[in-house]
Amino acid sequence: MRKTFAIAALAGSMAVTGLAISPAAAQATTTTHSQWGKVFSSDHKAYTFGKTWKKHGKVFTKWHGVDKRGGKKGWVWFEYYQNGSWHRFNKSWDGKVMGAWSGRGIKKIYTFTCWAGKFDNCGRKYRIF
Repeated sequence: MRKTFAIAALAGSMAVTGLAISPAAAQATTTTHSQWGKVFSSDHKAYTFGKTWKKHGKVFTKWHGVDKRGGKKGWVWFEYYQNGSWHRFNKSWDGKVMGAWSGRGIKKIYTFTCWAGKFDNCGRKYRIF
């Protein structure tokens, strides 16, 4: 009988502890991070990598571009779903670069990398958010 009471008391204290921790856990979920590795152009002469996170309803993306061969540019493309429609933009670079952008109401983000032209040697498209 004492074992039964001890188990019930332990279970009760665990439930109370769980309630005490839950607000902190809920607070931690307001920020979500996603790191994405190298996204190569089809010929592997350029790539991008970075991270995407959401905080207080706004999505942030920080990216790095690397162009292994000089003389031609690398291009990163972002496609994102925001407020019921798709949007698309790109950035070019020669050598190494870092960029960032953000927006509210973003539900999905895809990226891909091209090299030697805006639409040339484009690699696979990856979902990053």
